[in-house]
Amino acid sequence: MKFEWRKKEKDLYIPKQKPELVAVSKQKFFMIQGKGNPNHEEFAERVGVLYSLAYAIRMMPRNGYTPEGYFEYTVYPLEGIWDLTEEGRQLDELNKDELVYTIMIRQPDFVTAEVVERAFERVREKKPHPYLEEVKFETVEDGMSVQMLHVGPFDEEPQTFEKMDAFLETQQLERVSLTHREIYLSDIRRVEPSKLKTVLRYQVKPRG
Repeated sequence: MKFEWRKKEKDLYIPKQKPELVAVSKQKFFMIQGKGNPNHEEFAERVGVLYSLAYAIRMMPRNGYTPEGYFEYTVYPLEGIWDLTEEGRQLDELNKDELVYTIMIRQPDFVTAEVVERAFERVREKKPHPYLEEVKFETVEDGMSVQMLHVGPFDEEPQTFEKMDAFLETQQLERVSLTHREIYLSDIRRVEPSKLKTVLRYQVKPRG
């Protein structure tokens, strides 16, 4: 039976349209860093190499190698951690050219360093990519976080963040940093902006 993250991990990936507290345990990711406007081709290229690696692992049994502990699963959604350059933080309005990001795709727990190396070898052979060697495989633990489902264009996210920030006040919490995580549940190429679904999340800690 295929593992479906939309069904098995609803608490992390299918939140409600209201702020909620969630504990995010350790997760394994392919990740790559970048800077600049996500509407530019460079961002799409970085997304592409992440998916190449993710599917290289997903398809390993069909290509003659089955990792120990492997199970059928749906590839996890693209995620991104977003920040601004120092210059960008000084501006009154968002300049997307000043964005700094780490985009990533989560991997199942059975993925080991050996499996990762096999995935890199597969991509090098079948689909060489200029950004491949920039990709890292790391374990991340966000811990206590506040999240909320945002429905609509990315440019309207500040309205959702206002609700999340107000929730912090009621819970005696504060943000750990100015960065935030986005999890993209919709295919931006196929879904109109008004219907895009994005999980917005940031780490928090007790105030004081």
